Amino acid sequence: MRKVEKPKDGEFPLYASMYINLLPDDGFLLKHLEENFKKIREFILALPEERLLYRYALNKWTIKEILVHIIDDERIYAYRALCFARNEQTELPGFDQNDYVLFSNANDRSLENIFREYEAVRNATITLYEGFDEIALSRFGIANNNRATVRAMGYHIAGHELHHINIIREKYLKH
Repeated sequence: MRKVEKPKDGEFPLYASMYINLLPDDGFLLKHLEENFKKIREFILALPEERLLYRYALNKWTIKEILVHIIDDERIYAYRALCFARNEQTELPGFDQNDYVLFSNANDRSLENIFREYEAVRNATITLYEGFDEIALSRFGIANNNRATVRAMGYHIAGHELHHINIIREKYLKH
């Protein structure tokens, strides 16, 4: 599996450091994406069904909604990575994550259905990144008024996923 070096300061907006810093500086982004998916699936499948619909506070997402949010975010950031890699000069729009979750129908979907989509998106992301050379990985683009590299988009995807799994462990499983 090819190496994708961790982005350096200046390759991503400041807010993204909370995600990127969750990953080791070993260059094995694609391996982490592959392994983390397997660990997360195993972790979530071991939870009782009723826990998947639990909200730790009013207006907080359920675990199923978090999973679909992770999928949506990955699709969007992979699309941004594709656009930046292909030298798209048009600024890409942002998205309202709360609206996406509201209209996701996540709580009415089976976990099997959610993980089938999750796996398909993850495999597509890994395959996409396997095709990027160093020049493409270093290319910048702008989305939602933020400048970032293709490499940073991949690390955002992996770190964003870990961020939400940490939240599930901290806030959803203590009760």
